[in-house]
Amino acid sequence: MTEEKIRTEFSKIFFSGIGGSGVSAIACFMFDRGNIVSGSDRAFDQDQNHPLLKILRQKGISIVPQDGSGIDSSFDLAIFSTAVEPDNPEFIKAKTLRIPVMTRPEYLAEIVSSFKTIAVSGTSGKSTASGILTFIMKRLGLNPNFIGGGRVRQFKTDSNPGNSLTGDSDMLIIEACESDGSIIAYKPLHTVILNLELDHHTVDKTAQMFKTLMENTSGKIIINADDKNLGKISSDGEISFSIDTPSHYRAEDIIYRPFETEFSLKGVQFQLPLPGKYNLYNALSCIAILTEIGIPLKDIRGTLKDFQGIERRFEIKLDNGKRLVIDDYAHNPHKIASLIQAVRLARKSICYIFQPHGFAPTRMMKKEYIEAFSENMRDSDHLILLPIYYAGGTTQKDISSHDLAEGIRASGRSVEVAERKEILTMLHKWESYVIFGARDESLSEFAEDIAIKLKTYL
Repeated sequence: MTEEKIRTEFSKIFFSGIGGSGVSAIACFMFDRGNIVSGSDRAFDQDQNHPLLKILRQKGISIVPQDGSGIDSSFDLAIFSTAVEPDNPEFIKAKTLRIPVMTRPEYLAEIVSSFKTIAVSGTSGKSTASGILTFIMKRLGLNPNFIGGGRVRQFKTDSNPGNSLTGDSDMLIIEACESDGSIIAYKPLHTVILNLELDHHTVDKTAQMFKTLMENTSGKIIINADDKNLGKISSDGEISFSIDTPSHYRAEDIIYRPFETEFSLKGVQFQLPLPGKYNLYNALSCIAILTEIGIPLKDIRGTLKDFQGIERRFEIKLDNGKRLVIDDYAHNPHKIASLIQAVRLARKSICYIFQPHGFAPTRMMKKEYIEAFSENMRDSDHLILLPIYYAGGTTQKDISSHDLAEGIRASGRSVEVAERKEILTMLHKWESYVIFGARDESLSEFAEDIAIKLKTYL
């Protein structure tokens, strides 16, 4: 499918599950390219004040109940989130009306093939790296297109969630997620792979998917030379970046500060307004691909320092010198360990509040979750586990946050399980809080509630 066909072939598109980060990004992208877009989401049915609902309607996207009533024969295509079940009324209605149906990843694969695409992949850091990459290219006048998952703060407006951007170039940056396995269908021009750890799948299964993505890449492959798991699938043909080992793009003279990082690369000094080693890896991957496609280091340096980050990625809700509240999306063991290592520089004692998401992922990563907290928390830290987030669907509910707490407590760490209402009654016990977990938009609101309440304390 050519770019022109992607832009014009389907003039009226329905998106079921439009509230998801990946689906909303494509929906907004296609709307901005001149298509008529409608959609639905069970989260919007449950919460008419959902912040994303307001943004999508402000853009001009029609939002309807997820009961099938919003789909008729006038639609040229129906796109479904992989979270929408085949027995959903909208899926049945679209099939009955013989409207062409595609899943979100299937549609994204076609879009990828229509552009000179840079696919940003890895089990952690995709949102931040793809956001940095798009931000720098936009600021340098390259007018990229962007379909992401995380919401870039500087792209967000009253009518743009911040996870997509429509430019007039033939370059597209995407966040290539391996979670549903669709990554093997992408055929990008260039690929960036940040890391390889346990997340949605086993390391071996994800490694095979990354290997296929690399084989499908026609241009440059940028890879983390410090990642041992990636080392098993890399070859001499890739361009490497690193912190600890030799590579084509290795950071030097690194200074980690509580909320920023300074480093040099090939004799050029950089200021990264994000904390932690993990964010330095994200930035290095972007510097590597940008340099490889011909952008001077000095131009990258002058722009990187202005990046304001991604929503729910080390997002500071309160910092008055004494009290600190941070909201973050960290949800797999690798992300959690990276977050804790970064935030330790900010305060000597921290209360972490984590909400595991999904019973199956929690069950699969139980051992690694326990290790991440046990090995990275300090004796002065405390952990509160919220009940496991359940977004619906059929699953075995045979694990709970109490199972994680038991293992973490056995390692000697301070941990408990509590509901949100309980937590709001004991905020006086700590001065610094980090709230984190995936998918549940209300976590950010909860972090705001904590910040507001802490402001009333002396």
